[in-house]
Parts: sequence; C-alpha cells; structure tokens
Amino acid sequence: MGYPGQYLQFIEKFNEGEYYECHDLLEDIWMEDKTDKFLQGLLQLSVGLYHQEYGNIKGARWMFGNARKYLTRYEPVHWGLDVSGVLQYIEACEKSLPETDVISYAEAKAMSFPSLRLHVNTS
Repeated sequence: MGYPGQYLQFIEKFNEGEYYECHDLLEDIWMEDKTDKFLQGLLQLSVGLYHQEYGNIKGARWMFGNARKYLTRYEPVHWGLDVSGVLQYIEACEKSLPETDVISYAEAKAMSFPSLRLHVNTS
C-alpha cells in the first residue's frame, strides 16, 4: 500500500523525537478528513509527548488518554503500523507520569520515560 508522504515523514520525525514537527506533518492530512481517528490518535500521541517534554504533565495525561481512545479501534495493525504496540507504549507513558500537573523543564528532561521506535510495514 502506498502511504501519504507526510505519514512516512511523521514516522521518521517521531523516531527522531521531533514531536512538534510530527504534529505539523499529520495535521495537514488529518484536516482533509477530520473523521480519521487513526491520524487524530497519532496527533494526540505526539502532542502528549511534546507536553511531557516541557513539563505539562496534565496536558500529556489528557493527550495520551485521547490517543488511546482514538487508536484502540485500529488494533492490531493499521496503515502498516503496530497499533497494539503503540497502545502498550501509551500505557507505559501514562504510568510514568508523576501525580502532579506541572514539573519544570529540567525535571521533565531528567525523567526516565519510555521510548518507542515506530516502523511501518510497507509490504
């Protein structure tokens, strides 16, 4: 299956930890079809990671919850992506968040946080 170039760029930028750029890449194709909850879920995940990076724990928690809700219907695989693995990652991220709503940038950078490398099966 041929995937949109922005989707493949999203995967690349996600793996590089460029979460703000991830959002920009997917938003363009999601705006063409706002009913696409798969893309919306990936958008929410990248926004959640961006919030976590900058200490907005409340925002990260909210975005991770939304991402989980949107992506669940696409298990186990959608658009060549292991959605089940992404959902496990989101759960691990949620468990890693502190109980507070906000932490400093330095605290956020020092956090031990799960990592995920996305891979799209193009065959």
